[in-house]
Amino acid sequence: MRFKLYIEFEGTRYSGWQMQKNAKSVQGKLVEVAEKVFKQNKVEVQGSGRTDAGVHAICQVAHMEVNTMLAPEIIRMKMNDELPADINILEVEKAHPKFHARHDAKSRSYIYQISTRRTAFGKPFVWWIKDNLSFEKMNRAAKLFEGMHDFVSFADKDETEKSTKVFIEQVSLKRDGDMILIRVVGSHFLWKQVRRMVGVLVEIGRGKLTEKDLIKYLEKDSKEPAQYTAPPSGLFLEKITYDNQKLDINFSPMIDVKSYIASKSK
Repeated sequence: MRFKLYIEFEGTRYSGWQMQKNAKSVQGKLVEVAEKVFKQNKVEVQGSGRTDAGVHAICQVAHMEVNTMLAPEIIRMKMNDELPADINILEVEKAHPKFHARHDAKSRSYIYQISTRRTAFGKPFVWWIKDNLSFEKMNRAAKLFEGMHDFVSFADKDETEKSTKVFIEQVSLKRDGDMILIRVVGSHFLWKQVRRMVGVLVEIGRGKLTEKDLIKYLEKDSKEPAQYTAPPSGLFLEKITYDNQKLDINFSPMIDVKSYIASKSK
């Protein structure tokens, strides 16, 4: 039977979503727990896409194929009892036998959190930048990413990718207190693409790059964006959308640093 899983995780301790040899991954931990709970070998857990090492997820979607009579809610509870604290299954539901978390996805959205002040508590969830950033320049430049572009300059080489062209539906910036939030919505994403998009926008905000530089990176293969790659700590996979689903136009901090600080001080 096939099930659809909605999963949140803090990626700090993991090499990313995808299973790798000699590395701790979120997918690998879920497979390990599923095999224990269902007493089966080689349980399939496939996600909607991979995330880089250190990147977090508010709602990753995966499908799981297992032989069981357990109800979805019982599956959720049993697996959560075995999972570490930094991985949590939010919901489990029965899925169509042909449902595929990755192939059926229509879009993915990520949110990147930049802190404009030094913080002692939120470091695992933000990129603190002490330089003054021009929000207006960043916001204007962000719109140049929208549409279909070749993002070869913004990604590490990956032999599994057939094309480096990606349709970006939307790039939005928002101020929220001491934070700048950047939401990127696209059909799919290449390895390190979002982090390099953010990095280039930050350099534009610093005044070290211009919109002309960004356009150049989109029009011609360049190794320069690699040096601006944003750290993974501030990046969150926000949502995966499927048929007839819409993304809320409003977005907020993925981890509210102020609330996080308050919880730690109690």
